Amino acid sequence: MRSFSSVWFWIVVGLYWSVVSQSVLGASHDLILRAGRGSAQDQHDLRSLIGIHVRRRLLVMRRSGHWIVAFVTTILTLILLLAFAYRLEFAQALIVLLVPVTLVRLLELRLCFRIERESPDDTRLPRLLLQHRFWVQFMGVVAIFVTAVWGMLHVMSRSMLGL
Repeated sequence: MRSFSSVWFWIVVGLYWSVVSQSVLGASHDLILRAGRGSAQDQHDLRSLIGIHVRRRLLVMRRSGHWIVAFVTTILTLILLLAFAYRLEFAQALIVLLVPVTLVRLLELRLCFRIERESPDDTRLPRLLLQHRFWVQFMGVVAIFVTAVWGMLHVMSRSMLGL
């Protein structure tokens, strides 16, 4: 299966990073910016929306976090073995998609714990969310670059070797 030379693979990569960069814990970028400017209604909306998402994610992690971690690490290990021990291109494409996805989810979980622990005020919360969005976008740029380089090397080696 030729994943790296498929336009659908690159559409999925672009759509994923576009969707992830648009909102932080369910709050859209424009709401975060408006709340950061000091609008009382927007600050209340942001705090309510973030509070709902933080409580929901932390509840899931506290109830079944061990099982989620075990399942995700098992799946990633299986795909890693298929990708590099058996050299399956589809598994390699999944790895370059799923490892950054997992890192983004871990960053979101870390942000949830931080928001719960610190309970930031209405001026600090938008800064935390914008900082998180910056790091997600940075990870997206790095992930897309690594994916492009790996895919290009894979396609070039396949065409040069005639495989």
